[in-house]
Amino acid sequence: MTEAMTRENFGPIFDADNHYWESSDAFTRHRDPKFRDRGLQVKEVDGVLRYVLGGNIVPILPGPADVHLRTKPGAFLGFFAGRVKAHEFKESFDVPPSDHPEWYNRDRRLEVMDGQGIEAAWMFPSQGVTLEPSMLAEDPEASIEVTRAFNRWIDDEWGFAFKDRIFAAPYMTLSDPDNAVAELTWALERGARMVHLRHGPAVTRDGMRSPAHPMFDRFWGLAQEAGIVVSSHAGAENSYNGIYESLRQMYGEQADGSALPVNAMAITGGSPFTAMMKGRQISDFAFMLVAHRLFERFPGLRMAFVETGSAWVPSLLQSLEYLDHGGQYKQNPREQFIEHCWVTPYPEDDVDELARHFPVERILFGSDWPHGEGFAQPTDFLENIRNFSMRDQRRIMHDNVRELTFG
Repeated sequence: MTEAMTRENFGPIFDADNHYWESSDAFTRHRDPKFRDRGLQVKEVDGVLRYVLGGNIVPILPGPADVHLRTKPGAFLGFFAGRVKAHEFKESFDVPPSDHPEWYNRDRRLEVMDGQGIEAAWMFPSQGVTLEPSMLAEDPEASIEVTRAFNRWIDDEWGFAFKDRIFAAPYMTLSDPDNAVAELTWALERGARMVHLRHGPAVTRDGMRSPAHPMFDRFWGLAQEAGIVVSSHAGAENSYNGIYESLRQMYGEQADGSALPVNAMAITGGSPFTAMMKGRQISDFAFMLVAHRLFERFPGLRMAFVETGSAWVPSLLQSLEYLDHGGQYKQNPREQFIEHCWVTPYPEDDVDELARHFPVERILFGSDWPHGEGFAQPTDFLENIRNFSMRDQRRIMHDNVRELTFG
């Protein structure tokens, strides 16, 4: 890194992808008592608190983060780039939660942010982004209530605009259009500057629907009127399970993952389709928003795609360009995405390559701190943009996300 790029010379940064860890009562503290035995449960199993859904332990999560070992920030940064072996990944979960109060407390986090040179940060759930698909499949009504209760916990513990430095994202669900409008209204009244929406089809009582379906227009209209950012952060998504099953039938029994090397099985969870679909689901989600004319109906909307990488963007732009060959859109769909959408590259992504297809003004810096697959220090991302001009580095590391938040 050149002298011009050291943190001391760079100035403050604005992180579009920071995280807290959820405490044991994050999903239960504000839950309506009539839902006590429905939806996600927190129960002691073999002497340890676990998340339980439909009588089964949630497999993707060990349990509440304040009672289970965590990883150090950046502990397996190279895992998804293929530089960390499967056993090293498993062994990295060795940090007691009590060692890091800044992962759970906003005042302590501000102290750490000061030391990291972070002026402000968007703050996302760590576990909350993985739960909605499974909850919807189990009990849609309870899923909406768990989400409502979770948002009240976020407001308690982190705030939606704490000291204009920590902007925790309330979690929106489109499963019930009326509820979505009510929840967004509630969040706006409490100062929310950005919200989170799962990347995938909305699961409603009438079946799956595109998030850009007119039945959700009151939600999108309110988001546009308020001038907030609707962000979609990486998380669990099971709406492609039917596609996976079709692929298994087409490609035979080895498609179950049994033919994969050990490290490949660890990265993909034992399914080759996880790697096959890398970037596919978020690309499909973005494509549908444009194709179904969301931005034509709401020309003031701003969307951010966080911790979903950026390698999918060039091919999406090509697909959107093809979509306009019929000339039926008010504005070229490719240009609609560029005008309305922002992305955060993965640590392993080639930002130089992204910038050849996508404006620097639409690229956001996100450290994923304090997660193990993110950066040990947020400013380590500077190495990824060392070839950019100082003006463009400032836009990526600070100005773009600040303008989204306050503009």
